[in-house]
Amino acid sequence: MSAARIRTIAGVALMALLLILYFVFAGVRAVALIATGTPIAVTMGVALLILPLIGAWALVRELLFGWHSTALIDRLDAEEALPDDLGEAGPTGKADRAVADAAFPRYRAEAEADPESWRAWARLGIVYDACGDRSRARAALRKAIRLRSGSDPTRGPGE
Repeated sequence: MSAARIRTIAGVALMALLLILYFVFAGVRAVALIATGTPIAVTMGVALLILPLIGAWALVRELLFGWHSTALIDRLDAEEALPDDLGEAGPTGKADRAVADAAFPRYRAEAEADPESWRAWARLGIVYDACGDRSRARAALRKAIRLRSGSDPTRGPGE
C-alpha cells in the first residue's frame, strides 16, 4: 500500500472518529434537552438528534462511495486498464490538467459508445478528476459502481 493511500485512510479515519465523537456529544445534549420536558427544549433536543442522524447517513454514504470507487480503480489497475495517456503525476500526485484535457474526448467517447460498461465509466471518472471536474468525476464513478454491482449481484465491486 502506498504512503499516499495510508495517509488518505488515516485522514478519513480521523475525520470519521471526530464526527462520531461529535455525534455522541450532540446525542447526550439532545437527550438532556428532551428530558427537561419544556416544549422549546424538547424541540431543540429533537432537532439536535436529527442533525447527527443526517450527518451519520452522509458519513456512511461517503465511506461506501470511497470504498466502492477504490475497489473499482484497484480492479482496473489489476487489469492494467487504467487511463495510460494522462502523463506522469506531478509533485502533488495529480496528472497535468492540459494532458488530461487532451485525453478527455477519448474516454467520453468510450463511455458513450458502451454506456453499460462500468470500466468505461470508471475510466471517465478518473479522467474527469484529472481534468479538475470533481462533481462529474463522482457522478461517473457512481454510475460505474451501479453498473458493476448490477452486473452480478453475487459479487461485490472489485471482484
